[in-house]
Amino acid sequence: MSVSALAQPFEITLAAIVQHLQVLEQSGVVRTEKVGRVRTCRIDSGGLRTAERWLSERRTLWERRLDRLGELLAEDDDLPQPPQPIKRTRMRKRRRP
Repeated sequence: MSVSALAQPFEITLAAIVQHLQVLEQSGVVRTEKVGRVRTCRIDSGGLRTAERWLSERRTLWERRLDRLGELLAEDDDLPQPPQPIKRTRMRKRRRP
């Protein structure tokens, strides 16, 4: 797909689209090729697999951490709780008739 066609539905400049594509290309998710005056781009499935693997590793790590946090909080629920402070409300002054 040409970069111009890709940029058309977005309300940002073509230069901004090109910058985004450069980042994606540097990360290996997108490949671009220039033939004459037309730059085309395509998704690189290998780069997507690498990104997916990285995200999966992070997801697994955070799921373990959050599961452990949940266990600690559940254990904390079993402990006796300190008495709650008495909520004091302000008394309104009476209006004079």
